Amino acid sequence: MVPTDRLLAFAAMSFLLIVVPGPSVLFVIGRALAQGRRAALTTVVGNTVGAYVLIVAVALGIGAVVERSLLLFTALKLAGAAYLVYLGVKAWRERGALRAVFTEDGAQARGGLRTFWEGFAVGVTNRS
Repeated sequence: MVPTDRLLAFAAMSFLLIVVPGPSVLFVIGRALAQGRRAALTTVVGNTVGAYVLIVAVALGIGAVVERSLLLFTALKLAGAAYLVYLGVKAWRERGALRAVFTEDGAQARGGLRTFWEGFAVGVTNRS
């Protein structure tokens, strides 16, 4: 039987992991607010494909190599963080008036393929 203190610690940590959104969720929410539902859904698809690429990599044994190499693991995590910072700075620099964001005239049209690849990059580089 699991001791009560460990069970409570596990429940508390599980709750925190579930409640706190990760970088992918925050990226999709930001994309939905800035560019609308279609861009958000395209981002989700790209993010999901990125996750599947990681699943295939783990199945092929690449995950074990990355896990054993602290340098490679850190480089991948920093690359993902840097990409998120880049996207955030780019979004901040391209921002317009608040009214323009919520009107059809101010909606920024982005290609679906570009949105997909941005979601893919976030999904493949920002997993724990």
